[in-house]
Formats: sequence, structure tokens, C-alpha cells
Amino acid sequence: MRQLVMLGLAGTLAAADATPTFNHDIAPILYQNCATCHRPGEVAPFSLLTYQDAAKRAKQIATVTHLRFMPPWKAEPGYGSFQNERRLTDAQIALIADWAANGAQEGDPAEKPTPPVFTEGWQAGQPDKVFTLAQKYSLPGDGPDQYRCFVIPMNLDHDVYVKSFEFRPGNRRIVHHAIVFSDPNGAARKLAGNGNSYSCFGGPGFGPVNMVAGWAPGGSPSVAPKGMEVVVTKGTDLVLQIHYHPSGKAEDDQSSLGMIFGDAPTVGRGMVFINSRAIHIPAGDDHYAVKTGVTIPQDVEALAITPHAHYLCKDMKIDAHLPDGSVTHLIWIKDWDFNWQGQYCFAQPVKLPKGTRVELEYTYDNSSANVRNPSHPPVAVHWGEQTTDEMAVAFLSVKLASIADQETFRRQIGLEFINEFLAQADDLNDFPPEISPQARARLRMAISLFDRNHDGKLDDEERKTLMDFLRARAQ
Repeated sequence: MRQLVMLGLAGTLAAADATPTFNHDIAPILYQNCATCHRPGEVAPFSLLTYQDAAKRAKQIATVTHLRFMPPWKAEPGYGSFQNERRLTDAQIALIADWAANGAQEGDPAEKPTPPVFTEGWQAGQPDKVFTLAQKYSLPGDGPDQYRCFVIPMNLDHDVYVKSFEFRPGNRRIVHHAIVFSDPNGAARKLAGNGNSYSCFGGPGFGPVNMVAGWAPGGSPSVAPKGMEVVVTKGTDLVLQIHYHPSGKAEDDQSSLGMIFGDAPTVGRGMVFINSRAIHIPAGDDHYAVKTGVTIPQDVEALAITPHAHYLCKDMKIDAHLPDGSVTHLIWIKDWDFNWQGQYCFAQPVKLPKGTRVELEYTYDNSSANVRNPSHPPVAVHWGEQTTDEMAVAFLSVKLASIADQETFRRQIGLEFINEFLAQADDLNDFPPEISPQARARLRMAISLFDRNHDGKLDDEERKTLMDFLRARAQ
């Protein structure tokens, strides 16, 4: 009997010893995955660097981590491997829940790890050039989120090679995320009119779209390896798209963009743009699927992927179907949230041989049960740039075999984009902005030549014949 009592006491003591504490168990998790945003001066509404800060929010932390609402990492494990993943493991989530349920104990101060030290100022180093918004942008204290595109004239008289783009929010309380596009044709200046900015949602409102950088809370600036600098040609403007979220009081922002220059690149880069305009979601449909894809015309290595849709999308999956019949999962987001979009950089480049078919499948919920639905009651939704429209887009940044392949790849991937457009288009005269006016004129003429019955449409055989002709001309 005495032995049983002793064993029971030992078990009780062991259980007590196993109770998680902030210093031993929770602080390492918060410091590694949460502190980049949850610290003084950053975008999160409170700090989590001290025991006192974390303990009074223990149940809240347990809830949002259990729901995987925090940390904001949307990519599913096992479907692509990415740099700087902020996804907690099941064991870490269980440990936080156990800590909160057992009184959120502090533990032995000697076991507390040293709080992280963060670089102040520019994270990638002092920029060679800084562009700051020409004037402060004023945001009301309440009302809907705003999406604003700011035109930044670089006034370049020669090409430059950018090693790093680093966005620096002027007011972290209201800047939710930002995307940087290049505009070599002055299209954004026309949209801005007499000002230096214009309202935009989704894309920047012009094409062809070339995204060069992005920023979201907790992210790190991307620094290109030597030889992979981004070429920005003379005469190019930058377009800075900022998502603003009201803080409850009127605020101003004057964000900046810093660049570090490098040498002329020695490795080729390209962008694969996957897009479907065939979006017609009936009101009330809670499981509407959109599928499209593009065939890779050269051997490439995928470096990063950026999926994009609006508020109705709930699930997005992008896979690469290789010529040998195998499938490489690039990314899967089961709970898409427009407010937490961003670029996902692969942990290692993903080889995609010539002939690989990259396919996306996005699923949308246009029912009243979707709390993110901007229309109440739901209405029919089609492709478009507005808040109440939808998109099915992905950008795939790729590395080419050599820099000499860039121009050929650009032409070839452009033809693949046209092929997908012709296969999906409801109206062959409704060209997407990614097709330039010059290309539209040539394409319109080509369509008229291969449209045998002159009904303004191309069947599969006519489209194949036209594309074979265009590909031969592009060689």
C-alpha cells in the first residue's frame, strides 16, 4: 500500500513538473514566431516580449493559435517548402493551450531565454537610394480599408540592377501590406492624372503586370543572390500599392522604399503569370471552382510564388505536372484570407522542366454564410478589379538557364498566356490588359485569318493552328 501511495505521489510531482511555464516553454515559441510583429513600435496591437504581456492574454493566444489565425501563415505543410515559415507545430499549439489552461505560470526566471534583438532601421542595410512618398497620405479613423497606388518616378537615364527592394512603412498602425510593381510605359502616371496616386484594388490597374517586391508584417526584405539582381530599365516608374487599415483615429502615412544596387545580373530571371478571366460565380454558390494553367516553355527553377484572389476565394491549390507524369505541389492554401496575402519564397529552387504544366484550382464561396462576402445578399460575381469582383491569379518567379534566355522566355510565356486566354475567352475582343495594344492589333488580325466560319470564336482545332503559327513566328 505504501508503495502505491509513493508511486501516486511521484506521478503527481512529475505531472506538476510537466506543467508548462512561460520562461521554459512559451517564451521560446513567442520570441521565434510572434515577436517580429508583437513588440513596441510594430504593427501588432500589443507586445508579447514579457511574461506580464503574455499572461494576461494567455487564453486569447491559445484560441488564435488553435484556430491557426495566428501566426498569419496560410500555406499548408507538405505542399511546398518555404523560407521563413511561421507555422506552429501541433505540439507547440498544444503546449500553449496547456499553459493557458493551467494558470499561465511564469516559471523559473533562470530558464527564460534572452529576448530577441531586432535590427533598427533598414533591415537589409543602408539603401543606395530611398524613395519616399511625395506627400503624406491621410486616412480617416474609421470606414473601409483603402487600397492606394502611389506612382514613384525613378527618373533613370540608365538601367540599374537592384539587389534588394525594402519597403519601410511610415505608419505601422495603419499600413497592412504593400506590393511594388514596375511600370516601364507610364501607364500609372495616366491613372494618377494630376496627382501622384490613385485608388486601386487587386492589381495596379494596368498591364503587363511586373511585381518586383512585397511587404507584409513580420516579413524580411528579399536580397537577391549575386548574379540575380533585378534589372530596372531607364524611364521606369515604380508603383507602390499600399493596403491601409483604419486604426480608430485619423492617421497620416509617408512610407518609403529603399534599394540596394548590385552588378549586372549573370543569371536569367522570368515571371510566369497564370490568370483566368473565366469567372462567373452565381449568387449563393458556396463551392465554385476555377481552373487554368500554363505550360512552361523552357527548363526553369521556381524561386517564389504569389497567389492572389479577392474576398470570395476560400481554397487555392497550385501544382506542377511534370513531363514524366509526376506532380510537384507548389502551394495549397485552405483558408485564403485577402488580408494576409504575400509572396512565398521556396526554401530551395523547384526544378520545372520544359513542358511542365503549372495548374491552379481556386474555389470560391459566394453564399451568405461567407463572412468575408462583400455583398449582402450575395450577387453574381465576375472577373474584375473592384472589391466586389473576383480574380484567379498567381505569379511564379523563375530562374532561367542563362541571361540570354530572358527575351526568348518572355515571348514564349506571353504566347502561352495568349493560348490560355483564347481557350477561356467569352469574347475574343475583350483582351486582358496584360496584352499590349500592339499585340492586340496583331492578334485580332491573326484571329480573323484562322476563324474559318467567321463567327468571332475559335474552336480547339482553330486555336491550335493559330498558336502553332504564332509560336513558329516567335522563334
